[in-house]
Amino acid sequence: MYRGAERIRSIVLALQNFARHDETGSKLVDIHHGIDSTIIMLEHRLEKTSYRHAPVKIVKKYGNLPLISCYASELNQVFMHLLNNAIDALDEQAESCQGKKDFDDSTFIPTICITTDEIEYDSAARICISDNGVGIPEQVRKCIFNPFFTTKPVGKGSGLGLSICHQIIVQKHSGTIICNSTPGEGTEFAIQIPLKQF
Repeated sequence: MYRGAERIRSIVLALQNFARHDETGSKLVDIHHGIDSTIIMLEHRLEKTSYRHAPVKIVKKYGNLPLISCYASELNQVFMHLLNNAIDALDEQAESCQGKKDFDDSTFIPTICITTDEIEYDSAARICISDNGVGIPEQVRKCIFNPFFTTKPVGKGSGLGLSICHQIIVQKHSGTIICNSTPGEGTEFAIQIPLKQF
């Protein structure tokens, strides 16, 4: 009961940090708190499943970032979309590997790596979220930020997640978001936003 109460408490705190309903406009925030809150909210998706025999391993390589002037709630939405997509890619990789005769599920460790650092000469923060999932073919990668573009089955995706991410990063934060991917090896989304919004 004590562990359950602690879990509920951590989820409520994560939701408060994620939503930030009490804040409007651009504020100075620690984006690591936003990332951590998003991970807590997605813990149920990180557990092992019938086709993914290991839980998703989260590797955090946080740099020494100052407080960043940003729209925290919107930025947290970006982390949510990117992490959800990474988990989907890991699930796909696990499912596709199961059909292979020589597949040993102990060799596939589903992993998401989150790296942050400061780019001093640009006065910007860089956030990279990568996975070792199925990857994205070049012809698909060209379209991923287009509204309503999706490769997911009907009912599973709206095709708006990455479009919203692009809008929040590029239009709202004057930043950049780039996708690098190798099919069969994984995908990385690299975000760069100014430390201060003007």
